[in-house]
Amino acid sequence: MMVAPRPHGSTEEERTLGMLCHLLSLLTGFVGPLILWLVKKDSSRFVDHLGREALNFQLTVLLATVCLGALTFVLIFFVVGIVFIPVMMVVAILTIVAEILTEVAAQRGEWHRCPCSIRFF
Repeated sequence: MMVAPRPHGSTEEERTLGMLCHLLSLLTGFVGPLILWLVKKDSSRFVDHLGREALNFQLTVLLATVCLGALTFVLIFFVVGIVFIPVMMVVAILTIVAEILTEVAAQRGEWHRCPCSIRFF
């Protein structure tokens, strides 16, 4: 009986934990991935990588949201700021789409990197 090889050297548990890092980030922002990453980073290189990616992506989204929110608040007094409200909605939608794509990649066992995130860790 032939055993199927693990995708990219990751176990089922590692793939599930990697996917959970990104799923938690949709529900809790950067707090969920931070906790999971701190607990599991030493036990698996795959979970360490995906936890850092989820954390970096969520911190980048948080930074972008705060900057856009401040800019919108300041410019709303000049009526120009109203233009940034749809931009903030687009950022939120793109964040959800990017996280879902990354979750799927994690479940397949791929060492995925979010292309638009700042590398804090």
